[in-house]
Amino acid sequence: MGNFKMRKSSKKQRVQTGRHGDRPLRHNRRNPSRIPVAGIIRNIGSGVLKVSLFLFVLTAISLTFVMLYNYLLTSPYMKLAHVEIRGVDKGIRNELLQMCNLTSEQGLLSLKLEALKRRMETHPWVRDATVERRFPDTLIVEVQKEEPVMLVLLDQFFYMNRQGRLFKPVSRDEEMDFPILTGLSGTDPAQNEKLDQTAHVLNVLKAQKDCWSLQNLSEIHLNKNGGISLYFNHFRAAIRISRHNPARNMEELKQVAKHLRKSGKINLVTQIDLNHVDSAIVTFGNSKIEI
Repeated sequence: MGNFKMRKSSKKQRVQTGRHGDRPLRHNRRNPSRIPVAGIIRNIGSGVLKVSLFLFVLTAISLTFVMLYNYLLTSPYMKLAHVEIRGVDKGIRNELLQMCNLTSEQGLLSLKLEALKRRMETHPWVRDATVERRFPDTLIVEVQKEEPVMLVLLDQFFYMNRQGRLFKPVSRDEEMDFPILTGLSGTDPAQNEKLDQTAHVLNVLKAQKDCWSLQNLSEIHLNKNGGISLYFNHFRAAIRISRHNPARNMEELKQVAKHLRKSGKINLVTQIDLNHVDSAIVTFGNSKIEI
């Protein structure tokens, strides 16, 4: 048999070298499963320290403000030394001081202004009040006093303001030189509506500049049929007007009164009824005429 020569195939191993050609280049691959636990703990610890420091500083500042506020509440330099109540007379001023128990022993900062305002507004002569501090030791009170424009007869006389609200029963020693409202019942469910209508009539008369003005009004009577009768100091007759349009009725009254003066019969009139379209019914005793 022939001789066979076996040829060894040698494979050259290729080695990738580094920059200098003497060291193999190793691939630096981090294991993704490894978590830098120590670093996370350090970060958490640093954050907790910062939050704790912030809370400590905040608490210190809060405590400082509380201590300062408590000091100001009791400081002799912040005691209530002066109370200025404007808009009312001396008598009402003293009543308000007693109602609110205001003394020089109280600290200005300890006063509850909204509570003082509400308490003062329960006084019958106080329609509105504003209360403010003026440091270091003064309380300022601005009062809007009720202004009566009419006496309303119910079971007794009451003051009525321009808004048509009853705010106080009239005492014997109080002023009573006002027009009187009669014909209103204290149990009437429509009392507020009728008072509003009366206030509207007063505003219409206030705008008059002649003898039919509010200054010459003596009485307003609310009729059972819903109408309104006016009585003036210089005129003995009743003037019946509509509650819906008193301004137009007053212009009609001027024309009727002018006609009656020219005819010389104005002093004989007992009633003028203006609740008619384009005319007025004038009563002379038992007789009536249309004008």
